[in-house]
Amino acid sequence: MSVTPRSRTRRAALRGAVCALAAVTLAGLTGCGGEDPDAGTNGLGKLPADKIQAKAGAVARSAQAVRLHGTVAAGGSTYRLDMRLKGEGGTGSVAAEGTTFGLLRVGEQLFLKADAGFWSHDGGDAKAAGKLAGKYVKVPQDDPVYKKFSGFTDKDLLLQGLLTLHGEVKTDGRHEQAGVRTVRITGDDGAGGSLDVSLEGTPYPLRLVRAGSAGTIGFSDWNKDFALQEPPEDDTLDYGQQLPSS
Repeated sequence: MSVTPRSRTRRAALRGAVCALAAVTLAGLTGCGGEDPDAGTNGLGKLPADKIQAKAGAVARSAQAVRLHGTVAAGGSTYRLDMRLKGEGGTGSVAAEGTTFGLLRVGEQLFLKADAGFWSHDGGDAKAAGKLAGKYVKVPQDDPVYKKFSGFTDKDLLLQGLLTLHGEVKTDGRHEQAGVRTVRITGDDGAGGSLDVSLEGTPYPLRLVRAGSAGTIGFSDWNKDFALQEPPEDDTLDYGQQLPSS
């Protein structure tokens, strides 16, 4: 049987198409199997869990400012925080037991701002509550309120206490927080808490789930400075040596 030039042309075209299809398929399989999950990241995901934890803690401590928002359970109460913090102090709001109050610390001076309901809670002095409502009230350093709430305005103290996982630390895959790729590490397979650390740019902590269902905290605005100054005198009240017990 003779082979015509037209037959040879068709066979050559068919062989070319088959080879092209095989090449595309092979390339696709190679891409799926050989894709680097750390491509375009800061490389943190390649490290063991303890190194990730150490690096995240180091960059957090070196940051000049941060915003914390979420819940913290402590002392039998659950507090909802939205605080901006830096070395000189912090400002923001705290909600607990059905009431919300503002905190502002500049250096060693702590101010608390709340409505009359806060100051008269649990049968407090209504007259005193009316005087304090809506004012930035100076909190004496020897007042129990100072000890109880000044820690919410202390960046270093909060980060040291929060960025701790309990038990054996392991990695728990790749995740995403607010559109940012993260690597997650856990303590005791999650029972000791979990921490999501950014895989993009500087490896800042982005989300913490505390051990024992003690709250969830988000971290943002790392190194973004903000204004921090004492309130105007006409908006400030110095109540005296000790605030009402409520």
